[in-house]
Amino acid sequence: MIRRTVEISREPCHLAVRDGQLLILRREEPPRRLPAHPLNLAASIPLEDLGVLMVDERETTYTHSVLAQLAEHGTALVVCGRDHAPCGMFLPLSTNTNILSRLDAQLAASRPVRKRLWSAIVAAKIRAQAANLPHAPAVRSRLLSLARRVRSGDPDNTEAHAARLYWPAMFNDLRAVTPPFRRRPGAPDAQPPNNLLDYGYAALRAAVARAIVSAGLLPALGIRHHHRANPFCLADDLVEPLRPLVDARARTLAAEGRLWLDQPTKAELLLLLTATVRMGDRSGPLQVAATAYAASFARALEGGPDLLEIPVREDQCPAGGAGVAPADKGGDEADDGCI
Repeated sequence: MIRRTVEISREPCHLAVRDGQLLILRREEPPRRLPAHPLNLAASIPLEDLGVLMVDERETTYTHSVLAQLAEHGTALVVCGRDHAPCGMFLPLSTNTNILSRLDAQLAASRPVRKRLWSAIVAAKIRAQAANLPHAPAVRSRLLSLARRVRSGDPDNTEAHAARLYWPAMFNDLRAVTPPFRRRPGAPDAQPPNNLLDYGYAALRAAVARAIVSAGLLPALGIRHHHRANPFCLADDLVEPLRPLVDARARTLAAEGRLWLDQPTKAELLLLLTATVRMGDRSGPLQVAATAYAASFARALEGGPDLLEIPVREDQCPAGGAGVAPADKGGDEADDGCI
C-alpha cells in the first residue's frame, strides 16, 4: 500500500488522534477536550495511511497519543527548524519478527562484504547521476566509465570524482542558476537549488530510515558512514543511490524558476516519494521500493552482496544487477548495460 506524505506548514495546528484518525486542528483556541465534531477541524487522516509526516510550523502542538500512535502505525515524523530545513526525526521501534537475526547479520558482516556493498551503492549512484544528464552527453559518458571502474570499497574515492563532474553539468546550464553551481549541504547562505536538494534529501532519508526499521535493521549501524553522533548511518548509506532522483526533480523546479521553499515547491519535492521507480523487472512507487530495497540489503548481509537490489528511475537503462565489484579486483568487469 502506498502511504501518504503529509506536510504541515500553512498555519499553527494542534495534532490529536481519535478512532484511528490523525486530527489536524486549527489553533484558534487552547487545546481542550474534543467535541464529537470539532468546528476547527482542518483535516482527518487515517493513521494507517501515513508514511511520513513533515511538520514545518513552529507552533504545532501534539498530544502524547499522537506520537505513540504514529510510532505504532510505522509513521516517520520529521520536524523542521527555523530555516524550514528538517532538523529531527522520530521513528518507530521495529516490529519485524526477524529483528534479532537481522541485527546479528549486521554485526557479523565481514569487512569484504561491507566493502562490496558500498561499491555497489557507489556505482549505482554514479549511474543514476549519468541518467540525469541527457543534456550533457560527454559528462554522462565519463560518469558511466567511472561507474564501471568502482573497486571494492571505492578506495579511489570515485564517488567524489564523479561529483566534481556531475554538479556543474547538472545545474550550470539553467538560466535561473548563477554558475558555477557548488553543492553545499546544509549551508543557510548556499545558492539555490541547494535548499531544494537539502529538503528533498531529508524527506528521502526519512523514508529510507523508516524502511530500514521495518526491515528489522538498526539504522545507526552503517557500512560506510560511521559517525558516533549519527543515529542514521545506515540510512545515509542506503540513500546515496536514490539522491539523483531528488536532483532530477530539483532541476525541473529550477528550470521553472522555482528556487524557494514555498509550500507548492515543497509539495512537489514530497511527491517524489510516490514517483514510479524500477527494481529489476518490477515497477512501483519509491516509498514501496524503499522497503524492498532495505529488505534486499538485509538479505545481502546474510546471503551475499549480489542479492542487493537498488531502485532506479523508470526510464534508466538496466544496470546489470547491483553492479557489485569483485572482492579482490576492480569493477571493470561489471557492465552497467547503459552504453
